[in-house]
Amino acid sequence: MEDVLDLYAEPLDPKRPVVCFDEKPLQLLEETRVSRPCAPGQPALMDHEYRRKGTANIFMAVEPRGGWRRVTVTERRTKLDFAAEMKQLVDVDYPGAERIRVVLDNLNTHVLASLYEAYPASEARRIARRLEFHHTPKHGSWLNMAEVELSVLSGQCLDRRIADTVRLTREAAAWTAARNRDRVCIHWRFTIDNARTKLKHLYPAQP
Repeated sequence: MEDVLDLYAEPLDPKRPVVCFDEKPLQLLEETRVSRPCAPGQPALMDHEYRRKGTANIFMAVEPRGGWRRVTVTERRTKLDFAAEMKQLVDVDYPGAERIRVVLDNLNTHVLASLYEAYPASEARRIARRLEFHHTPKHGSWLNMAEVELSVLSGQCLDRRIADTVRLTREAAAWTAARNRDRVCIHWRFTIDNARTKLKHLYPAQP
């Protein structure tokens, strides 16, 4: 826990950015009847029935201090999908960074071994040398600020029925562009001192 909190306390460093990464599944839902649009003084009317259209996955990468994020919509969240996200961080998002410090939870795909399943060993090693993983503690995924950003995405963009990945990608891209344009940052306030006070039951007892 203190490892992650130490990262959050550091100033912005373009050469060694701190990027939080997470993902979430989303159920795709299709309307069974055409909704009635808003009328003056009246809300829009939506039928309670819907049709399930499968699921999608949303990857979130966010640099909290830099006011930048990227959302990727995929059909699955396999090791190969995770590896592709890490390659994107290295080659496209931060090509000039010396080391990208990635905060993530302990999902079994969130390991450097995923790179070796997706790419030849030389390519996997090239990507891995630019990455530095910092895992949140078990049951401590709330320390990952990507969860905060996914919550905002859900409340501002995904709080309606979306039937397919094409529309989901379009809506998420518009939301992301607006947030990045405004350079919306996450101001993290929970510090190591807070942890030692509020979560002291998690620290080893002193003799």
